[in-house]
Amino acid sequence: MKEKFNPIFQENNVNISKEVNLVWSIANTLRGAYRADKYRDVIIPMFVITRLEAALVDTKDKIVEAYKKNANTPPMILESMSGYKYYNISEFTLKNLLDEPDNIKTNFEEYLAGYSERVQDILRSLKFYQEIENLAKSGRLYGVIKKFSELDLSPSAVDSIKMGYMFEDIIRRFSENEEAGSHYTPREVIGLMINLLLAGADKELFQDNKEIKILDMAAGTGGMLATAKSYINQMNEKVNIRLFGQELLPETYGIGKSDMLIRQDNSDNFVNADTLKEADPFYDTEMTFVVANPPFGQSWGGKDADDGVEDAVKADHAKFVSTGGREGRFINTPVSGDAQWLFHLHALKKLNENGRAAVISNGSPLFSGGTTSGESQIRRYILENDLLETIVALPGQFFYNTSISIYIWLYNKNKPIERLNKVQFIDATDEFVPLRKSLGQKRRELSHKNIENIIEWYQSDTEIKTMKIFDIKEFLYKEYTVMQPLQRRGVISDETIENVKGTQFFTKLYDEVKYQELLEVEPRTAKQEKEFQKLSKGEEKQEKILSALMSAKSDETYPNFEKFSKLIKDALKDIKLTSSNINALALAMSKMDKTAEIIKTKKVDKVGEVANGIVYDKTTKDTEIIKLSENVEEYFAREVFPHVPDAYYWNEDKVGAEIPFTRYFYEYQAPEPAEQLLEEFKALEAQLQSLLEEL
Repeated sequence: MKEKFNPIFQENNVNISKEVNLVWSIANTLRGAYRADKYRDVIIPMFVITRLEAALVDTKDKIVEAYKKNANTPPMILESMSGYKYYNISEFTLKNLLDEPDNIKTNFEEYLAGYSERVQDILRSLKFYQEIENLAKSGRLYGVIKKFSELDLSPSAVDSIKMGYMFEDIIRRFSENEEAGSHYTPREVIGLMINLLLAGADKELFQDNKEIKILDMAAGTGGMLATAKSYINQMNEKVNIRLFGQELLPETYGIGKSDMLIRQDNSDNFVNADTLKEADPFYDTEMTFVVANPPFGQSWGGKDADDGVEDAVKADHAKFVSTGGREGRFINTPVSGDAQWLFHLHALKKLNENGRAAVISNGSPLFSGGTTSGESQIRRYILENDLLETIVALPGQFFYNTSISIYIWLYNKNKPIERLNKVQFIDATDEFVPLRKSLGQKRRELSHKNIENIIEWYQSDTEIKTMKIFDIKEFLYKEYTVMQPLQRRGVISDETIENVKGTQFFTKLYDEVKYQELLEVEPRTAKQEKEFQKLSKGEEKQEKILSALMSAKSDETYPNFEKFSKLIKDALKDIKLTSSNINALALAMSKMDKTAEIIKTKKVDKVGEVANGIVYDKTTKDTEIIKLSENVEEYFAREVFPHVPDAYYWNEDKVGAEIPFTRYFYEYQAPEPAEQLLEEFKALEAQLQSLLEEL
């Protein structure tokens, strides 16, 4: 790896208890007028408004005066005067609104209307205007404004780091009952992600006046973007950092955009957009870094998906295929109930030729899906194109409202020579310190030492117990179809006739429950009558099949499957059945028998049916998954032929990929010897007997 990188840290000894407790006390004043789960509809917008106003205190009077003199003063002039990319032309402030209690609602609405368009966009996203009426009717508006007017959120009193912690804590308190997939990433986890990105980056990126573009396409309130900028600024404040964020949920979008405004970042690059459905708002911008924690288990297709998402995803995939990857993002599509992979692919598409990405996931993307599934083919694409550098496994109980374990996927478009065609695994599941007090389901956190350990392992090329490096072929495999020759012995007996009742085509002929339901319907519709007659005939057909077979019963066994099939066909000649029906009955009434005759044919070879003139038994079909790094003939000689000498396998060129991360760190724990367990049991028994005697 490159020269050693020392992790960067933000001091997290920030005391926010006073401010957060005050906000929480305001929330309690809403009791009676609002349900507890609706407090956030008031508290979060008011918190944002208070922060926005506090930043304008020093320039407020100048703005109002300038607007009074000329109501047509260009917005850019007013922004320049305010020192921010927003302003407020109203004479009202949260404090002087209290001077007219009887006009509090009208004046507050005028105050809000005085904000410029970027803030109006935030207020619309927070849906706050509709809450003013509710607050006024319940008599809570004056009290809420008064309480917030006493909260000092000015940038001089509360810097962006402290503000971030406050946002995080307030949102956490209002989000503890949300789904496991909707979570806010703890700051120390974000810190680890950013350190991983920076540790492997070219140090020339951080020279004076260099431009670094950072994207989070599932940005939430923008915490990852803010942290990334803060860390890079610690390396060099003269680097030009441009932040880009996409967030779907209006509320978190509003918070994130307001934070961008106050931090003097370009808030126009923080957009309310659906990453999966809508056109890329930054289509002409390639990113230096992408950092994201996309939702787990979010549907992109089917009835649970948002309107239009499924069509957009499929159209994007079709574009990728038709253009050979020149356009579109999605090489394939995962199972419709989990869109995680789509966010990963979006991240990869947005990176420049030297770009790096850190994306959080749960365990599903590692191994879900069969060989030809979208998930497997996405993994294959990523590995074959050598985009994956490292996977870091973290323990559970890190998030505020879910205890699941998480993984950080580190992608690199320009891997160092020593890591080409390799993937690094870091098992950091034991890297944590317990919290003194749980925060929701968060009971653990990363210490500075934990992060230092992980970064050290990341930069090392020497394998240890917690870090391993593999060739990418370790995770690519082919799937082979394996079958045995058709050797079955058949007999028509009570037992085999009973087997017939379980065959698929036989059970489909008649459904007792459905028949009884239709029997009670009077009158039946034409469609119902047709179904009723079909079931009646199906029941009759079942009875005829069983009766004919019972008449053909004998003790004689048939070692030739073809002759046995003909025997059954002749026995059922008066019943209309297809050749596949006859074959299904013959299979149900016979068993594989290695002393029976092998069925041969002159038909041409066909995968899964015929090979070298031998017919193969579909009931013996199995699959073998063999790594590309392994010799196929040696594998079958070692793993298959000793157990099934006459097995035959077909290579259908089904290539897939899976990453069974935990398997490589599993350590077998031998059970305690039986003798030791017996001694422990006897000791417990003696102890119990002693206690009973004392009674």
